[in-house]
Amino acid sequence: MSLTPSASATLQSTRMKKDESFLGKLGGTLIRKKKSKEVSDLHEEGKNAINAPLLPLGTEIYPEDTLLEENAERMMLDPTSRENLKFKDLLKVLIEWINSELEEDRIIVKDLEEDCYDGQVLQKLFEKLSGRKLNVAEVTQSEIGQKQKLTTVLEAVNHLLRPHGWTIEWSVDAIHSKNLVAIVYLLVALAMHFQAPIRLPEHVSVQVVVVKKKEGLLQTAVMTKELTSTTEMMLGKFERDAFDTLLDHAPDKLNVVKSSLITFVNKHLNKLNLEVTELESQFADGVYLILLMGLLEDYFVPLYNFFLTPESFEQKVHNVAFAFELMQDGGLKKPKARPEDVVNLNLKSTLRVLYNLFTNYKNSD
Repeated sequence: MSLTPSASATLQSTRMKKDESFLGKLGGTLIRKKKSKEVSDLHEEGKNAINAPLLPLGTEIYPEDTLLEENAERMMLDPTSRENLKFKDLLKVLIEWINSELEEDRIIVKDLEEDCYDGQVLQKLFEKLSGRKLNVAEVTQSEIGQKQKLTTVLEAVNHLLRPHGWTIEWSVDAIHSKNLVAIVYLLVALAMHFQAPIRLPEHVSVQVVVVKKKEGLLQTAVMTKELTSTTEMMLGKFERDAFDTLLDHAPDKLNVVKSSLITFVNKHLNKLNLEVTELESQFADGVYLILLMGLLEDYFVPLYNFFLTPESFEQKVHNVAFAFELMQDGGLKKPKARPEDVVNLNLKSTLRVLYNLFTNYKNSD
């Protein structure tokens, strides 16, 4: 059956209206779904904003952080702290110290996170410092093996440090997950406990972002972590003696002690036409300590063994360390103070060294 031109136009118009009506309904459904999703996303975004404070600029939450179990935490270093000059200096000092200690093992550390997480370097370092051999596999590639090694190493470290008042700021999981803050805490504690011949930067603090999962949502908080305080305070964690008591509780008697020690050292140094008036400053470069030991033990110290006019920090440390060797050669115990502390004008350290000499040579002519 054929349609007239007018009937054909009417049918086409009717179909177009039906199509437009269908598309309109479909479009309206899509738009409503889109708006519903936007509302849902906006609600979720607002909920997260309420439940999580703002992160420092540049901090990223990585996929693995979202896989936390309920109430579990993960700590990350704030990127701005990573660029802190004192923090960088601390990392450099620790790396150089480890490489110096493990030179005989031909171990070279370049990055604390990448080189310490599996326990191999920490094992060797602890064995070298403590003189103990740990019962662990030498090489472990698997995650289970690495964590087993870390467990053994950290148990030995914690057993050694905890009685001396150190707060345990590290764990197997933290170290193995390359948590730089935990690794630095551990290394600083070992360096201070074993009185490493290094100068740690003082008052180094960093900001960390703590991510915690609660009720399925990630919550974040920013905290400040103090990695080092003063050398005096860090040493005080495990070393307190009569001089601590004297300085803390009887400062009025300090001048009496200093006067007695000045009289003692001048009795001998006057033979070389030398005189001391300030204990902490005049012994800081090690020259007077070396000359005093020669006078007390009645021998001449060859000038090529030390720096007569030291200029750098390293030269002064060399002199004081050499004086300590002369003391041990004379039968004295190894001084509790570090050469670096004497060079840094640490009065308590200088008093300890001189008092040790006084008690052993006070009757010497």
